[in-house]
Amino acid sequence: MDQPSEQGTVFGAHIPFVTYCGIEALDVQEGRTRLRLALRPEHANNLGIAHGGVICTLLDVALGTAARLKAGRPVVTLDMQTRFLAPGRDVLLAEGRVTRAGRSVIFCEAEIRDADGELVASATGLLKPVGESARP
Repeated sequence: MDQPSEQGTVFGAHIPFVTYCGIEALDVQEGRTRLRLALRPEHANNLGIAHGGVICTLLDVALGTAARLKAGRPVVTLDMQTRFLAPGRDVLLAEGRVTRAGRSVIFCEAEIRDADGELVASATGLLKPVGESARP
């Protein structure tokens, strides 16, 4: 793992909403961030499956963590295109990766799979680095 996550952080960033949702940072391998969300009853929609909002949140965090690690500073999402492919149940695993990084924007992809490896949702995103760089 390239960057350890302390309790209450996602790859070094303190993001209260992510903690509230229960999203866990697993690791970074070859520039790809991996996350986990064990679904709770409050994550469900009226059909008893993962609500689209929690799916979008997990995808956004996967995109954002990959972009932030590449940029070395915070990022904001400018655009995200999401595809819902299968119901989300039990435990969801997300992966985010940078597909191209420019000076002012970063293009990323993310996907969520269930514990059996079935693709639940995917997204592409355009993220913008903001604030001060953490790099020396």
